Amino acid sequence: MPTTPWQVDLAHSSLSFTVRHMMVSKVRGHFRRFRAQLDLDLDAALLAASRVEASVEVASIDTGAPDRDTHLRSADFFDVEKFPELTFRSTRVTPHGKERFTLTGELSMHGVTREVTLEGQVGGRGKDPWGNERAGFSATTHLNRKDFGLQWNQALETGGVLVSERVDVELDIQAFRPASR
Repeated sequence: MPTTPWQVDLAHSSLSFTVRHMMVSKVRGHFRRFRAQLDLDLDAALLAASRVEASVEVASIDTGAPDRDTHLRSADFFDVEKFPELTFRSTRVTPHGKERFTLTGELSMHGVTREVTLEGQVGGRGKDPWGNERAGFSATTHLNRKDFGLQWNQALETGGVLVSERVDVELDIQAFRPASR
């Protein structure tokens, strides 16, 4: 199946995460800088021949708390000096009807590569006022941060730990294909 290259509209896209803190609340954050190469098969077999390659600048992490962000960039967590990027390369896309899909690929983070699966949904498709074709996608997954070597934690006096091992990840992507001129 032929695919078409699309570009991610970073102004209308996000890569965010949620992790439990002290077992009682959630901390939310996102990465401000990422890029992706999308070769999409939108017209036939709903994405089945599509390919995705993405990279994230880990130092762009933002949880709204500068001290926490500095700690997350340190060797205790992401160690951005040694591992400045995390990358994803799809290995397959499995359609589930017209609007849902599973995206499977290799995620490399903190020097470790593992297969991950994202559950996705096509948000829609249309033309913008400048004639560019646009498409929206959302996807979610959860990771165990320890699987990627992010081991730091502290035991709590009341039981449990300071930072959950589970990290919920959410992507909202708007992609566009420039109009032919």
